[in-house]
Amino acid sequence: QLQLVESGGGQVQPGGSLRLSCAASGSFSVVSTMAWYRQCPGKERELIAVISSDDTTNYADSVKGRFTISRDNGKINLYLEMLSLKSEDTAVYFCNVDYIKNGRKFVSWGQGTQVTVSS
Repeated sequence: QLQLVESGGGQVQPGGSLRLSCAASGSFSVVSTMAWYRQCPGKERELIAVISSDDTTNYADSVKGRFTISRDNGKINLYLEMLSLKSEDTAVYFCNVDYIKNGRKFVSWGQGTQVTVSS
């Protein structure tokens, strides 16, 4: 099992920025897609950014133009640069990795990191 640990969350004022990190450890053969999800208070978990093995990225409309997802293939670390934060970005943010090990597909989740945007 691939272990994922998010960091970088915290409280920030509207208009501010944060950079989330997701550190991966464990064995795997191939990492395919890596993604960030978030769960806002009272809402279901939603996909907000995904990066594929060829570094193609896609974003939810709600964060497009403000958030940037990136990955470090060498160390399978994942990042989310968040700019121009709004109160509605307040949520628990989770990283997610699809990978292959011994010919089987797996999915791993981090434990989440809280982001609070408030004045």
